[in-house]
Amino acid sequence: MAHEVVRRVEQYGPKLAELAAGNEELGRLSDETVGLLRSAGVLRLLQDRKFGGYAAHPRDFAEAVMAVSRHDGAAGWVCGVVGVHPWEVAQMDPRLSQEIWGADPETWIASPYMPNGIAEPVDDGYVLSGRWPFSSGTDHCDWVFLGALVGDGKGRPASPPTVLHVVLPRSSYEIIEDSWDVIGLSGTGSKDVVVDGAFIPDYRTVNQDEVSAGEAAERHGVTEPLYRLPFTSMFPLGITSAVIGICQGALDAHLALQRDRVAVTGVQIRDDPYVLYAAGEAAAEIAASRVQLLDGISRIYDKVAAGEPVTIEDRSTVRRNQVRCAWRAVSALDEIFTRSGGNVIRRDNPLQRHWRDAHVGLAHMIHVPGAAYHANSVAGMGLELPPPLRVMI
Repeated sequence: MAHEVVRRVEQYGPKLAELAAGNEELGRLSDETVGLLRSAGVLRLLQDRKFGGYAAHPRDFAEAVMAVSRHDGAAGWVCGVVGVHPWEVAQMDPRLSQEIWGADPETWIASPYMPNGIAEPVDDGYVLSGRWPFSSGTDHCDWVFLGALVGDGKGRPASPPTVLHVVLPRSSYEIIEDSWDVIGLSGTGSKDVVVDGAFIPDYRTVNQDEVSAGEAAERHGVTEPLYRLPFTSMFPLGITSAVIGICQGALDAHLALQRDRVAVTGVQIRDDPYVLYAAGEAAAEIAASRVQLLDGISRIYDKVAAGEPVTIEDRSTVRRNQVRCAWRAVSALDEIFTRSGGNVIRRDNPLQRHWRDAHVGLAHMIHVPGAAYHANSVAGMGLELPPPLRVMI
């Protein structure tokens, strides 16, 4: 069952933590880390059962991502991003899933979804060109999801703009090896990918609006509630789960450090009420972030399972809370980081890596609060969201 995945992650936890510094230095996940993730089954939690996946509740997926991130933020981030892609494939033409997993159901799929390319319509498909940064885990993936704007036949986006999610095999894109030099989440190996005139058949594409509204699955007769959830609830789930897990790992490291630490005043930190107060408060804030994130996706899932409509207000509320969960957890991490003592800045201290990874994770566009909070307030008034506010809602 899905909970067995979390149990295996905890079993592998010490080894994942041991490998984390090496992944950062390598600039991608090591083959050994990837082997542990495959053995645990994290990236198969949302995969269709037809190919040996768990088709698990998204709450179980989020808990597994948090569990990995607690030990290695980069590994958890890759699980949170790459682990969502099987969920989307299950909503598309069955020919695609057979192509990807027919020979090897363990095959991974990268992304990103930002519409950085132009897909020019041709007979039976599109011709795509563009360059996309931030392809997390891409070295270990054999396919990729990319966002693309439908072209007007002249190399420009058509008007009004239409965004597609398109899927390409490894032979159709290039990974730019020297494109990932960053201060945090280095181990994710989120390199640029380039496509130069690749043909994509229609069945390997899906309209972003249909996925965002949870409508894509219906076109292919997929009825499970899992695959009818909104993309804008599911994709942020994996990333925010990684950030919360990183913050929990930082708290673990902080408490381990404080157990025997002595301040310059000669006072043992375990007897310092101010440091312990901050740690207790941070623990409560990180726990609250975890609970609220899981509650949001569970509420959306329950509505879909009951056949009830998921409204724009529902979706915007989940997004608002998801953003707040990330900010709350990282703010808690900041409070304990500043109380961890001077040795926290040393590179052999895992807490500094958690701190850097968490802040880089917070910089992802799905954690930008302005538009998400604005949209939720407008939706709460019963007003229609203008197009700029509907992005990622």
